Amino acid sequence: MRRRALLALPAVLFAACAQSTSTPSSQPRHVFLIVMENHSAQQALSGTFIASVAAKYRVADNYHAVSHPSVPNYLALTSGSTWGIDDDSYRALPRQDIGSELTRAGISWRAYMDGMTDAGCLDSPLPYDPGHNPFAFYGGACPSNVVPISELAGDLGGKTPRFSWITPDRCHDTHDCDVSVGDAWLRQQVDQITASDAWKSGGVLFITWDEDDSNGDNRVLTLVIAPGMSHRSSTRAYTHYSLLATIEDLLGVKRLGQTAKATPMSDLIQG
Repeated sequence: MRRRALLALPAVLFAACAQSTSTPSSQPRHVFLIVMENHSAQQALSGTFIASVAAKYRVADNYHAVSHPSVPNYLALTSGSTWGIDDDSYRALPRQDIGSELTRAGISWRAYMDGMTDAGCLDSPLPYDPGHNPFAFYGGACPSNVVPISELAGDLGGKTPRFSWITPDRCHDTHDCDVSVGDAWLRQQVDQITASDAWKSGGVLFITWDEDDSNGDNRVLTLVIAPGMSHRSSTRAYTHYSLLATIEDLLGVKRLGQTAKATPMSDLIQG
């Protein structure tokens, strides 16, 4: 019976994904998203742990970032728009992002920032990078939902928000360090998330890369990890807008910007 229940889980996730985006899912789910940096799918798969996750769970094999450099991709992942930005400079934007939508809907969320100090989300020193924290852009300041990553372990112990965004620092995300460093960091994060009741009882973890190394076609690795999933690869064309649309549907909030016409990653969520 336990095995049958576990195998049914991805189908339940798909049902939530297929619901109207204006009605919250009747099946509360915990959604996690980790965003890595600046490597193509092939480069990312050189990591031993990353390759093992790809072999065990679901892989979007035709997934592309939407722009260069990093910032417009982070904005696309959180608001469904690049806002016409084509560089990494900071701009204050309207509060039209998934965090703001979740807050308005009364749905709990947190963004966990690796390396962020008491100096805050705009002024913390390297290796923290405010350009990798999209929630700092909306409204020109970070909401209280943005916290240091040190709070993640405690939250996984009992008060896990419905949506958890996780940003590594510039070394752990492999922006400034070797893939092997990010691979080891990902192992630690994935292990603690998948050991939690929040993930075991209906959670789903997405891992993606913001962009490739600018030498290819911007195809990046995107992984989907949920209890009971068997390995599957999809060749359907997906982008960051597809991923945000999938998350919006799972959490039951309206689609933002380009996600209104994006195809959700249903074939990677269903059983």
